[in-house]
Amino acid sequence: MELNADFSQRVLMHSDELDWVDSPMKGVQRKMLDRIGDEVARATTIVRYAPDSHFSPHVHTGGEEFIVLEGVFQDEHGDFPVGSYVRNPPESSHTPGSKPGCVIFVKLWQFDLADRTQIRTVVDKLGSVNEQRRQGVHVSTLYDDERENVRVEKWEAGANVSIFTDGGAELLVLEGEFEEGGDHFRQHSWLRVPDGYSMQAMSGKDGAKVWIKSGHLRFASAPQISS
Repeated sequence: MELNADFSQRVLMHSDELDWVDSPMKGVQRKMLDRIGDEVARATTIVRYAPDSHFSPHVHTGGEEFIVLEGVFQDEHGDFPVGSYVRNPPESSHTPGSKPGCVIFVKLWQFDLADRTQIRTVVDKLGSVNEQRRQGVHVSTLYDDERENVRVEKWEAGANVSIFTDGGAELLVLEGEFEEGGDHFRQHSWLRVPDGYSMQAMSGKDGAKVWIKSGHLRFASAPQISS
C-alpha cells in the first residue's frame, strides 16, 4: 500500500475528516496519514484504542515514536497520559494497550536502524525556551540529533511564525488553530512539507500548540522491510 508516498509534495490531512479503519486487532482503529507497506510499513498514523483493547507483544524492528493525544496509553513500561512523548528505538519491544482508552499519533519505521536511544517524557514537564529570532514562539525540544529535530512549539495568539524546513518537516496541531499556505489548520490537522519549502504560519486568536519534526525527510524512502 502507498499513501502520500511522494515526499517531494506538500500534503495536508485534516484527521477529523478521515474515517476510522479497523486494524487487525479488535478495538484498535487507525487513520492513515502516510504509508509505504502493508501491516509492516513505514507509516504515519493516528491510532485509537478502545477501552480494554491492546496489541499482542511485538518488536519494533524499525523503531516507533508517538505522542498521546487523548486518554492514557499503557504498556509494561508504564502509563502515558496526554502529552506523553515516547521513542522506542529499533529492536525494542512492548505490549501496547489502554484500559481507559486512548488516541495516539504514531510514526513507524522512520529511525536510523542503529539508533538505540529510548525516550519517555511528558511535554508539559519539560518547560520551554523563548525563541529569540521568532517572536511569540516557545519551544520544548523532545529529541535532536544529526538526522532530525523533534519539538513542541507554542505560538502566542496572532504570532507570525516562520518554520525551519531544511530536510523537510511535519506538523501536527495539538491545540489551537493557524493559517498557512491558504489553508486553515485545526486540532489534529497534519501537514508534511518537502525539503526547502518556505513556510510562514499565522496563529489564531487563541494561539496554537504544534508538534513539529524536521530534517528527517531527506532520509525518507521506501524501506527494505521484513517482518
